[in-house]
Amino acid sequence: VQLQASGGGLVQAGGSLRLSCAASGRTFSTYAVGWFRQAPGKEREFVAAISRSGASRGYGDSVKGRFIISRDNAKNKVDLQMNSLKPEDTAAYYCAAGPYSAQPESFAYWGQGTLVTVSS
Repeated sequence: VQLQASGGGLVQAGGSLRLSCAASGRTFSTYAVGWFRQAPGKEREFVAAISRSGASRGYGDSVKGRFIISRDNAKNKVDLQMNSLKPEDTAAYYCAAGPYSAQPESFAYWGQGTLVTVSS
């Protein structure tokens, strides 16, 4: 499966952005999808994950209550709605396909990053 992340940009603190992860291949629905982010000089951080059917969703502590992950298997995509953005949310955001997990090493397939910059 090939993944393409999009939707990043520059936004003021308190604003919102919606990231999308588009997948190619008929097997997309057989994978859970995770979003991770990495800021300069920091380790890759778990943001959110959604199970194959969408029935289970998990969030990192730093985004809980502000971000919402969703998927549409008919359209082969997963979205990440990011609300109440903070400067500390600034990072490159990556989507990945694999098992339902918060550990980046569990995911075999990765999209390229999309950059999110939140100004104060």
